[in-house]
Amino acid sequence: MKTIRFAIPMTLAALALSGAASFADTGIMTGKSAIGEVLTDSKGMTLYTFDKDSGGASACYDKCAANWPPLLAPADAKADDDFGMIKRTDGTMQWTYYGKPLYLWKKDAAAGDVTGDGMNGVWHAAKPTK
Repeated sequence: MKTIRFAIPMTLAALALSGAASFADTGIMTGKSAIGEVLTDSKGMTLYTFDKDSGGASACYDKCAANWPPLLAPADAKADDDFGMIKRTDGTMQWTYYGKPLYLWKKDAAAGDVTGDGMNGVWHAAKPTK
């Protein structure tokens, strides 16, 4: 069973995430969006998965990573239940959800935005499993 603690919104944009919950110490949260509940970073920005990732590795580097920044884990991060980490080619660690690397979309402007969902048919807002 996952332990969820409720986070206090810190900005007006975060108010859109009423009922936001954080998964232990990952900094990953759930929030509401126009497409329902999604995973977010600690600022309430929607997280995404990429269909071209495979084998527990990221396929998003260079220009791709400039547009879809990987959700990096701090050096002292520890995996927690459904959340793990992969090592990127530059040695940084990236959060994963059920083995899928997590990313942000540079064109999302505010907490709860999901403008990257469905992009090019290969990017999808990460949704919590029930």
